[in-house]
Amino acid sequence: MISSSVQKGHADTAKETTADRSSVLRSRAHAFCQALISPPSPKELLSEFFIPDSSEDGSSRPTIHEHGPSWATKQLPFLGKSFTGGPACEEYFAVLADTLKMHLSPDSFPGPEGFVVDEARNQVCVVGKGRFESVRTGRSWDEKFAYVLSGWEGQGRKLGRWEIWADPLSAWAAVAEDEVDGWKKGEHRQ
Repeated sequence: MISSSVQKGHADTAKETTADRSSVLRSRAHAFCQALISPPSPKELLSEFFIPDSSEDGSSRPTIHEHGPSWATKQLPFLGKSFTGGPACEEYFAVLADTLKMHLSPDSFPGPEGFVVDEARNQVCVVGKGRFESVRTGRSWDEKFAYVLSGWEGQGRKLGRWEIWADPLSAWAAVAEDEVDGWKKGEHRQ
């Protein structure tokens, strides 16, 4: 029979481990988002924050998925599909950079306390804000977006999946060649 003090000690250790992992997840998610403000090369970003490619069946490969309607992918080819594996994730950044400029600032993300950790789902969620601009037309807009960072390995230092929910309709209108509802090329909308 296990003594109650041993059981209590085990429960305390389990809580401490959970709290420690939760803190690591929050800290790493915050660090990742801060890195996006002035990002290193995609290869460096992936190396620092994402799990490495380690299986051919895709069970342990980094993935980036920006949600959006399939009808928009002709003009916004980074939407609505999963970029899985290191080279595909690098492709996501290249396709995004060919289409949009992302202008983030130190206040684009909340402090670590604003990152919501769900250990049961092995994910961290956060809402950010920024200004986005069409490379082709110069139209820009302000928006809020949500990230779900999940699939964290072991102690939570590297993430496996980055999901993005943003405003695809504004992006679609911004990249359109024709004026959209009075939104001229080079103009900013809030």
